[in-house]
Amino acid sequence: MTPSVDSIKDIVMRASSLMMTKDFAIEQKGDCTNIVTSSDIAVQRFLCNELRALLPGCGFICEEDEMHDPDKDYVWVIDPIDGTANYARGIDHCAISVALCHGGAPVIGVIYSPQRKEMYWSEKGKGAWCNGKPIHVSARPFENSLFCTAMSTYRKEFAGVCNDVIMEAYYQCNDVRRFGAASIELCFMAAGIIELYFEIRLQPWDYAAGMLILEEAGGKISSLGGAPLSLTHPDLVCAANSPENHRHLLSIIEKHIPSIPYED
Repeated sequence: MTPSVDSIKDIVMRASSLMMTKDFAIEQKGDCTNIVTSSDIAVQRFLCNELRALLPGCGFICEEDEMHDPDKDYVWVIDPIDGTANYARGIDHCAISVALCHGGAPVIGVIYSPQRKEMYWSEKGKGAWCNGKPIHVSARPFENSLFCTAMSTYRKEFAGVCNDVIMEAYYQCNDVRRFGAASIELCFMAAGIIELYFEIRLQPWDYAAGMLILEEAGGKISSLGGAPLSLTHPDLVCAANSPENHRHLLSIIEKHIPSIPYED
């Protein structure tokens, strides 16, 4: 039986107290562009323990501790702190992201930014919410859209082609933003703050909860060719506030990136 969204929100809220400290250690995962803090580890372990007790027999796909168990009927997809680089520098664009997937698709998404005191959530077929109020994407056309994106921080060999996409879209939209946390950026789109989003390579924990929240708020999100996003492997992400804007942004992306340029 699927647990209630309120029970998941409560667990995420309690986990967030582990983020609200300045006493954390920082380690590199490979190089200085990819870091982990002791808060990431503490939040993930708390979430896994509590969510496993809430739903015995579940699987987990998590950013830290190499947890990858996608073969269960119910699977939690967790980013304990999305925007760790922001968090480590005291920038408040960071959040806990938790999705519950059933049958290979998200059915509940919860994203909480404790510094911003913003709790976003959605349940399949029941709309999207922020702090108890319903949210919806904007109706802005492409030319009046804000475009959130990034330059492939962890795979900088893709920066050039990302720049090509960004520059072409930039000349056709309002402006570009870079907040450094995919979960928050997708929630911003769901709340009508931004309208366009592209990243060449994200992990499922970056977008699993956010994509459900966005879709329930009326937005459109996909990989190349409009294909569903993978929940087990990294993927290219294109999102927009409307089908028309999504088609237009996707056409720009596919002009420069006709196929996914990586396998993992």
